[in-house]
Amino acid sequence: MSDQHSLHSFETIAIHAGNTADPLTGAVVPPIYQVSTYKQDGVGGLRGGYEYSRSANPTRTALEENLAALEGGRRGLAFASGLAAEDCLLRTLLEPGDHVVIPNDAYGGTFRLFAKVVSRWGVEWSVANTSDPAAVRAALTPKTKVIWVETPSNPLLGITDVAAVAEIARGAGARLVVDNTFASPYLQQPISLGADIVVHSLTKYMGGHSDVVGGALIAADATVGEELAYHQNAMGAVAGPFDAWLVLRGIKTLPVRMDRHSANAARVAEMLTSHPKVTQVLYPGLPEHPGHETAAKQMKAFGGMVSFRVAGGEEAAVEVCNRAKLFTLGESLGGVESLIEHPGRMTHASVAGSALEVPADLVRLSVGIEAADDLLADLQQALG
Repeated sequence: MSDQHSLHSFETIAIHAGNTADPLTGAVVPPIYQVSTYKQDGVGGLRGGYEYSRSANPTRTALEENLAALEGGRRGLAFASGLAAEDCLLRTLLEPGDHVVIPNDAYGGTFRLFAKVVSRWGVEWSVANTSDPAAVRAALTPKTKVIWVETPSNPLLGITDVAAVAEIARGAGARLVVDNTFASPYLQQPISLGADIVVHSLTKYMGGHSDVVGGALIAADATVGEELAYHQNAMGAVAGPFDAWLVLRGIKTLPVRMDRHSANAARVAEMLTSHPKVTQVLYPGLPEHPGHETAAKQMKAFGGMVSFRVAGGEEAAVEVCNRAKLFTLGESLGGVESLIEHPGRMTHASVAGSALEVPADLVRLSVGIEAADDLLADLQQALG
């Protein structure tokens, strides 16, 4: 992060980092450089460092500078999707025979990447409850190179003490990777807590409008950032210029959106705790949540994701999803509109039968920024 932006508040950085006025026209929004190649100033004379848009594109550069500034990292990289970012990260940091500790509650696509793809070229992995530092330490082997954390986790909203696990990672000579998608850098900045690399699905809160797919890596160390950039160029799963532009636009309103997401989610969680057909509410903002104190320490607010379990089991949970009207039945999360889903049959179907299998009676909400009273009314009628 440049010294220029380190002196500013998050809200100001979100709007201005990477968003330099166009030198030709003075346009206050960076242009969409919808271009594949660039005229060079003689053989080997790159104008502004650009030669081919897989390697670099000015619109993507603007987004990457913004991401690094928001997370307090040395290098930001934007990808075609969150999983493309994860794939690049793993192939950069690992080689056959290495070991990774993964959480016992994680996005189904991340688990699938480890279990069905990365393991095929000789990378070993084991599962630990990352909310318990002792469990993380017990899962380490002499070959552990990466500890992978989601906090809050998907879909059970578990909380990991990033600083505590960072200390464990340093002691083991491993790198700590934190998926910060659920919190966003507005609510939590893992690098400041000791993380080495932050992962985002830009599709979610960073884009914020359910109109773009993207991913990101932000490295705390410049050398690691260069290694990631090399592999990104070599493998090619980069964010397109229009996608980068959409995310950059979405980030400008991230702080105000996250404030509203968090406020609405808190009201939803409070209502659900007193509903007779709800057996458990999973939201780190609730005082009874086992990770509440840690979340309060390392997060600005508790976010917009709420999960709950329904009396009556799996079919009852599915019926709640089907009866919702204002909450849209759909996968993904983090948009301005509220979403509802059944993780066991939808986003987390890939973890069925594994140590990461989610409860069948679980419903996950992405609480949007609509009027809270309208959201509460819809959930009450869906629960019956």
